[in-house]
Amino acid sequence: MKQLLKLSMIGILAGIVLLGLLKIVEIFTGSQAYVLLLNTDYIPLINDWGPEDFGGIVFHFAFCIVSVVALFYVLKQFRLERSILAYLVIFTGGSAILYTLTGLTERPPAIMDITAWTYWTTAHAVYSLTVGFLVKHRA
Repeated sequence: MKQLLKLSMIGILAGIVLLGLLKIVEIFTGSQAYVLLLNTDYIPLINDWGPEDFGGIVFHFAFCIVSVVALFYVLKQFRLERSILAYLVIFTGGSAILYTLTGLTERPPAIMDITAWTYWTTAHAVYSLTVGFLVKHRA
């Protein structure tokens, strides 16, 4: 139970880093990669939750927690749960592919916006490194 709580806190902290980083990118570059992070247009029920972006924020943090916990226990089966590289490869690669979800909505960024994809993927690499470092040293 203690480890589950630690992993959940790691997911929240890394989720804050990701959210903050993409917001900073939006402020300084105008890139709309941040919009995709909170966009739930393509997820039934969640897209109608409360005020603007509320459902997106809830989904973002829930996904951060679940993904950190799940990946930790999957990697544990291979004795890689403390490998920063494993988190980097899996989360960054998966996020690079998940960018294509933007094609399911009319909201930005455009699916062919390579700059937004680069910001999105780079921010998720930072998220991955944050998770990997915290798991290695705190979980």
